[in-house]
Amino acid sequence: MPAEPTALSARAQLRAVAERASRGQGGDEFAPLFSVPAPTDSRRASVLLLFGVLDGLPAGHDAHDLAVSRDLDVLLLARASTLRAHPGQVAFPGGRVDPDDEGPIAAALREAREETGLDPEGVEVLGTLETLPLVFSRHLVTPVLGWWRSPSPVRVVDEGESADVFRAPVADLLNPANRGVTVLYRDGEEFRGPGFLVPHAGGEYIVWGFTAMVLDGLFTRLGWTEPWDDQRRLPLVVPDPDSAATR
Repeated sequence: MPAEPTALSARAQLRAVAERASRGQGGDEFAPLFSVPAPTDSRRASVLLLFGVLDGLPAGHDAHDLAVSRDLDVLLLARASTLRAHPGQVAFPGGRVDPDDEGPIAAALREAREETGLDPEGVEVLGTLETLPLVFSRHLVTPVLGWWRSPSPVRVVDEGESADVFRAPVADLLNPANRGVTVLYRDGEEFRGPGFLVPHAGGEYIVWGFTAMVLDGLFTRLGWTEPWDDQRRLPLVVPDPDSAATR
């Protein structure tokens, strides 16, 4: 386990970012996480960005920022390859805000419990970031920042929804050796964005799309980003029922 001040430092930085977002502070020091047009007729959704202290398998990389200990992690899941929307993608737990939810925070915690089995009682909500567009599935998504003050076991709850649930060391995500760009070709257009490689027992996942853009923007805002090669292209294979073409 890391020294307590190190863990609290990362938590304090995350809380400060959420507080700044809630106040809507502008300026160059508070650039948008990313900028794409909002979809029309969009639906509300939220995701949980849950950070905490890993209980095993620390990062193999020492982050440049001292707040990022080798056992700081973030909770992610791999969506089932049979899903129509975002099949096979690595994502944050989350989903639509239901009418019975008391806002995006309640929705994010409910979805995380349903998808990963975590106990929401062990999650300290640090705040929310600005709402972001998810164009492909026509959602406006509120990222909810959380700190796992009392981690609980996580697992795949519904194999029809998720293929894997795992905790990724943040320092490994920041490692320039695990960073690059992904390129997706769909309907004659090229979509380019940041990507992260995440090793796992069966090989490695590529984090791309909305999740990668949120992580990339958040790490930049926190000052955690390390110089990486934005010309390095990561191989992307998308199990897309609509036959989106990738190269």
